[in-house]
Amino acid sequence: MDSDSKTPTRVPRDFESLRSIIIERKATMPKRLAQVAAFALANPDEIAFGTTASIATASDVQPSTLVRLAHHLGYEGFSDLQSIFRERLRDRTLTYEERLVTLEQASGEDEDANLLSGFISAASQSVNRLAATVQTDTFAKAVDILAAAETIYLIAKRRSYPLTAHMTYAFSKLNIRHQIVASPNGVDPEMVQFATQNDAAIAASFSPYAADSLSQAEALADRGVPVVAITDSAFSPLAARATCWFEVAEADFAGFRSLSASMALTMALPVAIAERRRKRTQAKSTK
Repeated sequence: MDSDSKTPTRVPRDFESLRSIIIERKATMPKRLAQVAAFALANPDEIAFGTTASIATASDVQPSTLVRLAHHLGYEGFSDLQSIFRERLRDRTLTYEERLVTLEQASGEDEDANLLSGFISAASQSVNRLAATVQTDTFAKAVDILAAAETIYLIAKRRSYPLTAHMTYAFSKLNIRHQIVASPNGVDPEMVQFATQNDAAIAASFSPYAADSLSQAEALADRGVPVVAITDSAFSPLAARATCWFEVAEADFAGFRSLSASMALTMALPVAIAERRRKRTQAKSTK
């Protein structure tokens, strides 16, 4: 039996155990298996969302290598291994009552101070991660698209809604024509039908993705309306339909995810759009 088919003494059935096993066995893994294992730990959401082909391309290995890794770790196949990464996502979607129980169990003597410190730490981690990973050329492309739009449509639901609520305020103050897609009488699908190729949209959604946000962004993309997406993974269905997109991985505290990095981005976009338009107006007036 070669090294690829060796099975560990225990087959991990949760993400943290799997992570420990991979770290423990990394030095003895064949080169290609170690490569894809490292990719999996660095990009767990992409493993959960992706297909064998897309993950193999992203990690620069053959699809068969994913199967080999699964067998090497003791799983029946890649889908069995992938289920651990998907279970990790389900763990991140606990009910709010379950999150409060988790928070209570983790609190020390000074519960209020620990709670505040935990949320501040999660916010700081989120912003620092965005600062380290955001591409300035992606930001510039998004600003170009949005600054050229006649009307900017804003799409976000549930946890992401505060992002578009803030942009509505900022765009109003900056005299930027926009339309938030959040009607109280349920006509959101009809609202997006007014968008043309001269407009653009900002759509934000994170796992577990809001179905309405996805369908509205898809409807706009199908009609040639540029979509700038804010989401959490290259394998997000929102990223797949976007003209350009930002990957924002928010940290969480006791299951409550931060919005700090996403909010920083949505604070920067309206100001950058207004500034881009101001410079274009000045350039035209000097000709």
